[in-house]
Amino acid sequence: MKVNNDSLSGGLVMLNEIKHKLPLSEKKVAEYIISNPHEAIRFTAARLGEESATSSAAVIRLCKSIGLKGFPDLKLRISGDLQKSPAVQYSNIEPGETQKAIVDKLTNNGVQALQETAELMNYEALSESVEALKNADRIHFFGVGASGIIAQDAQQKFLRMNKSVSCFTDIHNASMYIANVSENDVVVGISFSGETYETLKIMELAKDRGAKTISLTRYGHSQIADCADIALYISATREVPAPFRSGATSSRLAQLHMIDILFVSVVTDQYTIASDYLKEIKSAMDFMKSGRKQ
Repeated sequence: MKVNNDSLSGGLVMLNEIKHKLPLSEKKVAEYIISNPHEAIRFTAARLGEESATSSAAVIRLCKSIGLKGFPDLKLRISGDLQKSPAVQYSNIEPGETQKAIVDKLTNNGVQALQETAELMNYEALSESVEALKNADRIHFFGVGASGIIAQDAQQKFLRMNKSVSCFTDIHNASMYIANVSENDVVVGISFSGETYETLKIMELAKDRGAKTISLTRYGHSQIADCADIALYISATREVPAPFRSGATSSRLAQLHMIDILFVSVVTDQYTIASDYLKEIKSAMDFMKSGRKQ
């Protein structure tokens, strides 16, 4: 799991996102850094190991676990985090909230999810994804539940590029279609948790048939991300128990945002061709509105 080292922030986001999945020693280091970021960036790996009651080896392993080359990279990102304005925490909607509070909380949650997704961006993986989608003979999007809605949105967008694009939310229909993919096809599996059984099986089937696979999941290791040829990540919202999980809405926005990034990247990389396709689509839409050919 690699991340973009050109972005000089996002270290604290990475640690918060992945700490619950870390081995005990690495988790202790992560929690110490999150609680004491100003001190941590001044330490060596050995000193941080001592202060967190672990070891320098645990510090180095932690950096590898979040996709960085070493402790200096992590310190650089945390330094960038500390120069930003303090982030407002995610807020869930409670019973009896005013409409003003609902608007403010949902807006803040959405903006923060998009910002953190940008900070987690792996530009190498993004470039590989754009290249794969650009050169694909056929593109297949798959997701179930809320992720199925994201897959449908992706299909609607990439149809504008004059691509053969399919979208499935049912594993049986998808498996019949994926059974005949080739090495020139791209299969995109969408699952916020990264553990959705149906999506994992579709990704495994696609790889078995030789297709290129791209995953879109929450940040961190998961079966689907580990299975994919290319893994893309969105921010994993830090939700607290509440009657209404408003974080689920912000994660959906982050998924849609990543699809938009992929689509616009493909369009701008083939701008002349894309412009011709979009002109033809506009002409067709105008024709449908007019009811007769001019």
